[in-house]
Amino acid sequence: MWTELITALPAETILLPPASEQAIRECQRLLGHPLPAPLAALLRESNGVEGEYGLGLIWPVERITADNLAFRTDTDFAQLYMPFDSLLFFADAGNGDQFALTHRSDVFAWDHENDSRTWVAPGLTEYLEWWLTGRITL
Repeated sequence: MWTELITALPAETILLPPASEQAIRECQRLLGHPLPAPLAALLRESNGVEGEYGLGLIWPVERITADNLAFRTDTDFAQLYMPFDSLLFFADAGNGDQFALTHRSDVFAWDHENDSRTWVAPGLTEYLEWWLTGRITL
């Protein structure tokens, strides 16, 4: 499903080989919660999606794990930013800002300069469609 959706979008993308079930389980174990079902399903088809110039449209599961752990445990971040526990970062905008899913699967853009969290899409499908067609702008 995800492969067909992504390749049908009007943008150049590179789909990486699927993530292993072991890598997905390890991510969930380390983060302490399951991945949202749409993201886990996408990772089972493609362990990340790269856009033009290597932009991380969807990060590989290893980066999802590493970046989320870093954001949640870095003591400097705890002093600078609101807590990140309710967000699951999965992509970046190429300018330092990042995209995150919530437990309801809404997508928010996190602005690294002012710590704002702006709703940008109701789900992963719309995020991909809207980001790749220019409906989402940061």
